[in-house]
Amino acid sequence: MKKKDIHRIVHAALKEDVGRGDITTNILVPRSHKSRAVIFFKEEAVVCGALFAAEVFHQLESDLQVVMEHKDGDRVSKGGVVMRLSGRTRAILTGERVALNFFSYLTAIATHTRKFCDAVKPYHAEILDTRKTTPGQRAMERYAVTCGGGVNHRFNLDAMVLMKDNHRVISQKKERLADTVRRLHSRTHKKVEIEVDYLWELKDILEAHPEMILLDNMSVDDLKKAVRLTRKFSADGKRPVLEASGGVTLDNVHTIASTGVDRISVGSLTNSRKAIDISLELLDE
Repeated sequence: MKKKDIHRIVHAALKEDVGRGDITTNILVPRSHKSRAVIFFKEEAVVCGALFAAEVFHQLESDLQVVMEHKDGDRVSKGGVVMRLSGRTRAILTGERVALNFFSYLTAIATHTRKFCDAVKPYHAEILDTRKTTPGQRAMERYAVTCGGGVNHRFNLDAMVLMKDNHRVISQKKERLADTVRRLHSRTHKKVEIEVDYLWELKDILEAHPEMILLDNMSVDDLKKAVRLTRKFSADGKRPVLEASGGVTLDNVHTIASTGVDRISVGSLTNSRKAIDISLELLDE
């Protein structure tokens, strides 16, 4: 992510959490007191949020020393130290919760994503996120997906054309799916992806050569048939990219990948995360 975006997000988080000041810390800890501290993971995970956590402490105390033992995207074992801090104790204690929240939140997404990426091996299907993100936090969550080895789908509605089932209900009243695809290509230079639920719909649109086809909630057998059918259609040696979607879990993603689809989109990467247990501890001087 861009440094200016990290700065903005962290500034807002600190304003929310600190308010006018950390009353408890400011009463109990002398302004000049200094400490060393470590942030460590209490479970195995894929690190994400180090840049955000470092920014938290630097905004509170510009000369506080932050040493990253692991960068975003690294695997860390249980008990692994990811960051060491040295500087004014007030800044460390005031920033503790916000820094840990960033780590826990983003590491959860990265770790969940890595599990999906590992599960599809040895097949080469990409694991994609979706627009099922926390309002206002999409850029941050999608950054975490990439740290886990996943690939970002369209960021927003103007990034590309994605004709889904509700669009299709309207268009089918007027024209064939293939004609709709041609009309979309004639109106925009951006990539076109079409969602289909049935093989007969796939056969209809293949003749219009969309760049991508979303195979929604298809059975494994139908996914295999869709892959074989699509390979028979090509334009200038290219065929549409096939994306499987709907009901994808860690239990079935390997089987889905084995069908030969190119991409698998998984909403749970960003909307069903499990928080990672992370702690900050002051070290004895």
